[in-house]
Amino acid sequence: MATKVDVTVDGRQVRFLNIIDEFTREALATRAFRSCTADRLVGVLEEIIAATGRRPVHIRMDNGTEMTAHAMADWCRFTGVDASFIDPGSPWQNGVCESFNGRFRDEFLTCEVFHSLTEVRVLAEDWRIEYNSYRPHGSLGFLAPQAFREQWVPTEFEQQRQLA
Repeated sequence: MATKVDVTVDGRQVRFLNIIDEFTREALATRAFRSCTADRLVGVLEEIIAATGRRPVHIRMDNGTEMTAHAMADWCRFTGVDASFIDPGSPWQNGVCESFNGRFRDEFLTCEVFHSLTEVRVLAEDWRIEYNSYRPHGSLGFLAPQAFREQWVPTEFEQQRQLA
């Protein structure tokens, strides 16, 4: 998990919350907000769990205030999700998400001029769907993240974990 910052043409800040599955490389969420709070982060995580039927075992995060807030710590404790934070100034410890953020910046943020938060949200979601559906990854045998997830067969332990 990590956040990126951009602005709309009126100079107002837009913060992006990107949540990436480290195993499948799937972008589970790319959400745009004027500000990203811990409550919003928890809400997005709950939406992902409801949509996928899967709860993460582990979450790796940077040290942003929304990540380190009490609401996030409480959610992790309540759901049994293990949380770890990368060391400050050590983005290589969150390489999968940082790689995604680089592509997101180079292929989306620098190519678009945003007029409104609604426009940002629609275009970011379109880009996320394209990334998951069509972008092959060498680490996934040159499959797109969605195709990799669909062909993957979970072990019995992993199936039990999904139902927990």
